[in-house]
Amino acid sequence: MDTFGYSMPGYFQNMPTIGAPLIAANPENETELKKIEDDIQKEIAEILDSGRTDESLNKAGQLTAMQRLNHLLDSGSWFPLDSLYNAGENADGSAGVIIGLGKIHDKWAVIIASDNKKLAGAWVAGQALKLTRATDIAKQLNIPLVYVLNCSGVKLDEQEKVYAGRVTGGTPFFRHADLMQIGIPIIVGIYGTNPAGGGYHAISPTVLIAHEKANMAVGGAGIVGGMNPKGYVDKETAQALIDATKNSVESDPPGSVSIHFGETGFFREVYAQEEGVLEAIKKYIDAIPAYNENFFRVDQPKEPAYPITDLYTHIPFNQRRAYDMRKVLGCLFDGSEFLEFKSSYGPEIVAGLAKVNGLLCGVIANYQGMIPNYPEYLGNSVGVGGKLYRQGLIKMSEFVTLCARDRIPLVWLQDTTGIDVGNPAEQAELLGLGQSLIFSIQNAKIPQMEVTLRKGTAAAHYVLGGPQGNDTNVFSLGTAATEIYVMHGETAAAAMYARRLVKDQDAGKDIQPIIDKMNDLIKKYQDKSRPDYCAKVGFVDEIVRLEGLRDYICAFVGAAYQNPKSLCAFHQMLTPRVIRDWDALNS
Repeated sequence: MDTFGYSMPGYFQNMPTIGAPLIAANPENETELKKIEDDIQKEIAEILDSGRTDESLNKAGQLTAMQRLNHLLDSGSWFPLDSLYNAGENADGSAGVIIGLGKIHDKWAVIIASDNKKLAGAWVAGQALKLTRATDIAKQLNIPLVYVLNCSGVKLDEQEKVYAGRVTGGTPFFRHADLMQIGIPIIVGIYGTNPAGGGYHAISPTVLIAHEKANMAVGGAGIVGGMNPKGYVDKETAQALIDATKNSVESDPPGSVSIHFGETGFFREVYAQEEGVLEAIKKYIDAIPAYNENFFRVDQPKEPAYPITDLYTHIPFNQRRAYDMRKVLGCLFDGSEFLEFKSSYGPEIVAGLAKVNGLLCGVIANYQGMIPNYPEYLGNSVGVGGKLYRQGLIKMSEFVTLCARDRIPLVWLQDTTGIDVGNPAEQAELLGLGQSLIFSIQNAKIPQMEVTLRKGTAAAHYVLGGPQGNDTNVFSLGTAATEIYVMHGETAAAAMYARRLVKDQDAGKDIQPIIDKMNDLIKKYQDKSRPDYCAKVGFVDEIVRLEGLRDYICAFVGAAYQNPKSLCAFHQMLTPRVIRDWDALNS
């Protein structure tokens, strides 16, 4: 570290600080948040543990997917994503693959591991969407994709959920081709039997490394033995299948090492020990370009001035309680330093530059609390933190555009009740300004991550860096306090049933049945907006403990700087200069 200097110390070192020491902890709030965190971690552990036991696989000479990852990845560098994702509603709660960000010999990579505890890593409902999320992350961060493959092919009794749709079985193979055509390598270590779709998993990466007992093939032995269908099975067919199966057991399956290493040469290397495959992956990762982080550092890495555990007091579980967003930022970024952008304009938004491990990032967050004499288009009014108004939307578009111009990755911290509504809001052009922000985000072409600290509501969820920005949102995180809905349940019930209440009352009818329907809708909104549901259906990529948020931010920012597609020299940046000039003009 000491051999590297830093650019523009007048801007990036010893930036203004934010946050404050915790005066009094809130143990009740902490207990509520940690109970949900513990429940979610227990659920993730149960999903990982489901299926064949570790002991059974180990006795059969196989490592589990997590044992393979533990050998492959640098200690403490694993950041799982989509652990609860189960849009296919599979009984074991899993989509059959494990994905996340991890370091291999100090280089970030996106990791996919077939969960061989579950149907030998078979394709199951929802798996293709999880796989394409991983390929998207690799593309957005411009870092390698690493497979630890062990895929037995399609779960045949649910083929309609897996095989032929637009974002189903074959989609990852096209995504692999896309990654390679833009220069992102895919390295795969191959274990076990990988027929059909598993075979294409195996052949579509850039470098193929195999265990000696692995195979990959267009079809498995069972398919070869049943290639003359009658439309039904009789005793003659069954006997032919028995004979073919016995013969296949006695011989190598199609596409074994003897074929794809000995003849086709598709396998570059073969290893007798499972660990040998993983060591070879590390060797190929060593050969891939990556910047040393010091190339991009603007300051010595520092811990925040305030402990991350303060977040359990700073962020209220009660959604109606306001809090100080700047205190939250003070627990997340280096030295609790923050160079704020236009602090007196668009006060419902806190935006500016911060540092993570000495690396520069942009931050956009929702202010929480009341804002007197705001917004300007309502005259003598009081704005509500978490809601978006005209100035805040303009401010965010400007800041996103500046970060894009300077190639600074963005971190969004979202806690929003929506965009202001009504004719004054329409006259203030909020609809157009919301779409203008989406245009700015899409045009930015810089990696962005988003955290829904508490509320993600209405179209504000989209425009505040939400996961709908598929080309820009690398991943989205939730917390134990996360709620994501188009509007609050009571608001939705009122919107849906208010006229019916009026109609029935005017007709002299009992309105209790409508009240019951309204309460049922409120309950559904509650059940389908909480953290575990958001994770299962993919509204967020992971529910993270509050004390783990900084670690995920560090992983994201570090990966974003590993091999960026384009650079802006620090001395050529506009963002810090615009911030300083704005402050000078408005002081």
